Amino acid sequence: VPLEYKYYDCESKKEVVTSLIERLITVDKVHFLLAPYSSPLTLAGAPVAEKYGMLYMDHGGAGDRIFRQGFRYIVQTIGPGSKYHVGILNMMRKIDPEANRLALLYKDAEFSRDVMKGAEKHAKKLGFNIVFKRTYPVGTADLTPVLSDMKAARPDIVIGGGHYEDGQLFARQMADLDINAKAISILVSVTLPAFYEALGPIAEGLMGPSHWEYGVKYSKQTAEEVGLPWIGPSQDEFVKLFKEALGKDLTPDYHAAEAGAAILALVKGIEMANSLDSDKVRAALDKLKFMSFYGGWDVDETGKQIGHSMVDMQWQGGKRVIVWPPEAATGKVCYPLPSFAERAKGRKCIPR
Repeated sequence: VPLEYKYYDCESKKEVVTSLIERLITVDKVHFLLAPYSSPLTLAGAPVAEKYGMLYMDHGGAGDRIFRQGFRYIVQTIGPGSKYHVGILNMMRKIDPEANRLALLYKDAEFSRDVMKGAEKHAKKLGFNIVFKRTYPVGTADLTPVLSDMKAARPDIVIGGGHYEDGQLFARQMADLDINAKAISILVSVTLPAFYEALGPIAEGLMGPSHWEYGVKYSKQTAEEVGLPWIGPSQDEFVKLFKEALGKDLTPDYHAAEAGAAILALVKGIEMANSLDSDKVRAALDKLKFMSFYGGWDVDETGKQIGHSMVDMQWQGGKRVIVWPPEAATGKVCYPLPSFAERAKGRKCIPR
């Protein structure tokens, strides 16, 4: 069955999402839907998919609340927000048990609040001392007041953020205030090439949770070892296809990878159901477990992704390096971080 991709620009507006999804169903007569990017927009479109009983593949909405609404037709490929900052906490407990003072500073939006709740719960489980916990408003142009308060708490580890623009502001103003934690992990923005291009030395050594990074060791052989069916293409084949489609020599980030993996899941579900009927394909996805270049895939009864494990990346010498977990790592973590002032003079952090 040939795949035909019909798409519109929702302009990141909820009201546009709902109208365009309805147009795709009623005018364009599509068989399946791909959700927009971000948790609020994904959630906005879910009731429309439910209304028409159409499978709604979520590749960019990580908010846990999406899957507490009782929707039947939404199926997630990206992992849930509550798991985003679990990895760095596990890593810090492993590499430096003495680094115990933890600061949490997140955007006051649903996705980032989910991340903060999950991080706080896991941090308490591991015995971290949470010395600072705060949120900042959506759309803020100045984080100086809240960052000054955070600096006074003298954290060893800083985790937080929200999305691209505020994540960049977070890092830039931490540097301006010379807040020098041993480890810093910021959501979403850090994983994008544009983050390093914009910040240069400020970005050096900063970490972020990622659903996929080039170099992860997911392969047909890995799938066989863990007893999962493998669905191609390989990682290098995916990257080649991405560059050809984009027309640029640019390595994809995890946003592209998770979107591609959502299509692989849909294709496999159609094959299992031997049908284009949403109910039959949705039932097939309930039973589907596989591995692709993106990693594991498995959903629970609500459609929430439970089979995919995240990795943590770090900027080292202008390159994204996977530093956690050990079985997925492409290099060693740089720790502790040099000060922002030292990095501005060209000092690199040293892998340990």
